[in-house]
Amino acid sequence: MSAPVQPPEARAETAHPEAAGYRAGRTLPLRVEAMRQLRRRRTLLMGGVLAALPFILIIAFAIGGTPDGEDGGGGRGGGSRINLMDVATESAANFAATSLFVSAGFLLVIPVALFCGDTVASEASWSSLRYLLAAPVPRVRLLWSKLVVALGFSLAAMVLLPVVALAAGTAAYGWGPLKLPTGGALSAGDTVPRLAIVVAFIFVSQLVTAGLAFWLSTKTDAPLGAVGGAVFLTIVGNVLDAVTALGSWRDFLPAHWQFAWADALQPQLEWGGMIKGAAVSVTYALILFALAFRGFSRKDIVS
Repeated sequence: MSAPVQPPEARAETAHPEAAGYRAGRTLPLRVEAMRQLRRRRTLLMGGVLAALPFILIIAFAIGGTPDGEDGGGGRGGGSRINLMDVATESAANFAATSLFVSAGFLLVIPVALFCGDTVASEASWSSLRYLLAAPVPRVRLLWSKLVVALGFSLAAMVLLPVVALAAGTAAYGWGPLKLPTGGALSAGDTVPRLAIVVAFIFVSQLVTAGLAFWLSTKTDAPLGAVGGAVFLTIVGNVLDAVTALGSWRDFLPAHWQFAWADALQPQLEWGGMIKGAAVSVTYALILFALAFRGFSRKDIVS
């Protein structure tokens, strides 16, 4: 007597019992990837550096005295720096704004490049990338999880700095209105929303660096190459923006708008520059993210 014929679904489940509960969308959950990245030494080190910066500035002001507004040099944005430094110690809000300014041009680029450039390339350097894909974790799912977590850590780094600066500034200089570089002041109630706008714009403007780092991370097995390459290209953008001979072509450079957030520190909030800068940054970032997903989906994974 022959055995009963099983339906195709039952035969597949019997042959591959591990596939019975498999759901591609449940592989590599965000919380798992976030905990993996949080425990890494470079994450803790970067958090410590950003948290220490406000205290370093407080010590510098204590040693050097109250900023006197002497012109330390020209260049684009030089006037904004001098004015911000003039009022840096007036209140916690002013101190937080100054901390953001002195770090936005370079220091805040580092965590973005690190978190986005190290995430895929590090798996390749450890020879664990192919095992993740064999789990099996779909390639799009793997990139999506890593990108979301990397951007989340980048945003957390940018939030950490002003939060610590506000706390340290309150202890050192007291809480009060935000004195504006152009004159006047913002009430204490308007301070936090304006600083939140500043942080949000800095994050959006750094999406270009995130896109560069993430794209390079899918192209190389060397994490430092992806991180360093993104930082280098960001610096190149800043150099090109300083070439005034480029004229209106500089409007298409993300670096040209990186300090447009100063419009949020005006008596009347101005959105024009920030909207233009955000549009340029998001456009570049979407192209770079698309290149990363497209290239990785066709890449032979051998490490």
